[in-house]
Amino acid sequence: MNRTIEWNDILQLVLNATGETLYMVLLAGLFTLVIGLPLGVLLFISRSNGLYPMPRLNKTVGGLVNIGRSLPFVVMLIALIPLTRLLVGTTLGSTAAVVPITIGAFPFFARIVENALDEVDKGRIEAILAMGGDIWHVVFKVLLPEALPALLAGITLTLVMLIGFSSMAGIIGGGGLGDLAIRYGYQRFNNQVMFATVVVLVILVQSVQSLGDRLVRSLAHRR
Repeated sequence: MNRTIEWNDILQLVLNATGETLYMVLLAGLFTLVIGLPLGVLLFISRSNGLYPMPRLNKTVGGLVNIGRSLPFVVMLIALIPLTRLLVGTTLGSTAAVVPITIGAFPFFARIVENALDEVDKGRIEAILAMGGDIWHVVFKVLLPEALPALLAGITLTLVMLIGFSSMAGIIGGGGLGDLAIRYGYQRFNNQVMFATVVVLVILVQSVQSLGDRLVRSLAHRR
C-alpha cells in the first residue's frame, strides 16, 4: 500500500498504539510485581545463611529464575505462543502479549528484589529477632520498608524494560507501538510513522525514568 498517510491519520494511529502499549506495560508491570516481589523475598530468606534456610528450594528457584533471565525475549515470545493461546485463547493483541512480557520480566525483577533486600542493615534484622520477632516481622517491618528506595528504583528499571518488551511483542502481532512501527513503518516504508513511534517511545521511557528517579530521591530525602 503506497498511499501517503496524512499526519492526522498518523496521530490517531500513534494515539491508539500508545494506549495499547500503556495497557500492556501497566498490566504486565502489575503481574511482574505480584510474582516477582514474593519470589525475590523467597530467594533472599531461603539462602543457606538466610532467615529460613532452604538450600535445595533456593537452588531450584534460583536456577529457574536464571533460565528465565538468560533467554532472549524474542525467542521467548515465539516459544510461549502455545502457553499464551492456552491462557488467553489467542496469540494476537495486547492482552495476549501480556503473557510473554510478564514471564520475561518477573525473573529479572525477582533478582532486583533479592539484591535490594541484601543491602538492608543486618543489625536491624538481628534486633528484631532478638526482641522475639519472627520471620514475617523481619520481612514486613524491616526488609521491605528499609529496601523501599532500592525497590522503587528496581520497579522503574523494570517498567522501562517492559516498554522495550512491549515494542518487541509487535513482531508476533502484539499490538502497541512496536506493531505500528512494523506494519505501517517498516512493511509500508513509511518513515513518518517510524519517526513518530520512535519519538513516543523515547518520551515514554524518559517520563517513566524521570518520575521513578524523582520518587526515589523524595523517599530517600524523607528517610
